[in-house]
Amino acid sequence: MIVLTTPGSSEPFRYEGPRTRAISFPLGGIGTGCIGLSGTGRLVDWEIFNRPNKNGHNGFSFFGTGQDAAIAFVRFKDWDVRTKPSQHSLQIVQRANMALFSIKQALIFALNPPPIPELAAVGGFDFRLQDRTGVGRDKLMEARNMVLGLASQDPRLAGVHPEGKEPATQLLLDIDRLKASSLGIDLGELDQSLAVALGSAYVNDFIREGRVLRVVMQIDAPARATPEGLLSLRVRTSKGTMVPLSDIATPHWVVGLPKLDRYNGMPATKIAGGPSPGRSTGEAMQAMEEIAAKLPPGLGFEWSGTSFEEKLSGSQAPLLFALSIIVVFMCLAALYESWSVPLAVLLVVPLGVFGAVLAVTLRDLPNDVYFKVGFITIIGLSAKNSILIVQFARELEAEGKATLEAVVEACKLRFRPIVMTSIAFMFGVLPLAISSGAGAASRHAIGTGVMGGMIAATLLAVFIVPVLYLTVRRLFPGPIHFHGAAIQKDDDHA
Repeated sequence: MIVLTTPGSSEPFRYEGPRTRAISFPLGGIGTGCIGLSGTGRLVDWEIFNRPNKNGHNGFSFFGTGQDAAIAFVRFKDWDVRTKPSQHSLQIVQRANMALFSIKQALIFALNPPPIPELAAVGGFDFRLQDRTGVGRDKLMEARNMVLGLASQDPRLAGVHPEGKEPATQLLLDIDRLKASSLGIDLGELDQSLAVALGSAYVNDFIREGRVLRVVMQIDAPARATPEGLLSLRVRTSKGTMVPLSDIATPHWVVGLPKLDRYNGMPATKIAGGPSPGRSTGEAMQAMEEIAAKLPPGLGFEWSGTSFEEKLSGSQAPLLFALSIIVVFMCLAALYESWSVPLAVLLVVPLGVFGAVLAVTLRDLPNDVYFKVGFITIIGLSAKNSILIVQFARELEAEGKATLEAVVEACKLRFRPIVMTSIAFMFGVLPLAISSGAGAASRHAIGTGVMGGMIAATLLAVFIVPVLYLTVRRLFPGPIHFHGAAIQKDDDHA
């Protein structure tokens, strides 16, 4: 129960330094992408950035392409320069966003890279708001704005923002289909003509100076820059004559989304964000689920990317832990040829688990995949200390000593080996617990959990294991199977 209540996370944010990036996503408007590359430099605290290492691109971002999009990748200074806690990348991104949000001409924000690059473009969570009953795109956008408003007031969340292109001005061509059919214009050919006019069309290849080049047909930009220019285009009829597009089409300016997103077959919109400093992604996802519970009827949500993997792995963790315990129990049962003695060994495992959870809690570390690896390690290490005592106690009992005398003597004999091996192991993982630099978060998760569990298992095992062994022997008296032979004691009951 203690492990399940520890704040969860898929992976800790990796302090990757040079690969941390800043991303800008301006709103509609031709040429506004330049704000993300030049205007932001006046507002961001460039003391923590290397100015020459800023690489930007107009017309492209992770969330869409066009003249109103831009992206910039920023490299941090070396580790030796950024030694203060305030220069951690999470703190840097938070300060940068506070400055960037003051720009009114565009929506610009800074993001960290994802812990698993292949599963997402940016770090944090991936929340998909879905229209499950057909309430309409307008209601979906209203719900999105409501979620963003509630998320901005939650202290567990930071940098929550919509991903995708915002509604922008569009030119709608209303085609008179009846008139077009009466003039002998094929609608398929009309669509192809508009596609070539507004985009391009591949014609063929040709060879020039030993290189194969493509021939792409495209109308000159000035001819399609205005509605009048588009309406002056001519469409071929079935009789071979050319008809101006203005005879069958009427232009209208409208406002709409440039792309209609769907997720799992349902209309959806994507919301991304991350935990505030000192919080885990598990806490951030819990906050988003609490906000989603307030959505109007007909709307739902799903997780995607690393968030989906985190939820999936979280539900499987108890099963994996139980399987680990069962495997260790079966191995001990085969070793001792008994079903009861392994209980005395495994009952000390909660002590190690308690120490591991207490250690990561004191350091505000999440219950991520690295902690789970250390958790499995603690099961074996805790059982190791218990085995050292139980094994010698069984050998002394086999020699004819009473159970109490045997277990006390075993504690005296194995106290120094238990302490020495535990201290050696703790010093071995100490560099992981106190490391810094790239990848330090994952090392902290493993080292802190394992070290805390080992301390608890060592300090308490020498006192708890004898009691557990005595209790199990009294509850389950019987012959001692040692090296394949059953040794019956006088005070035991068959």
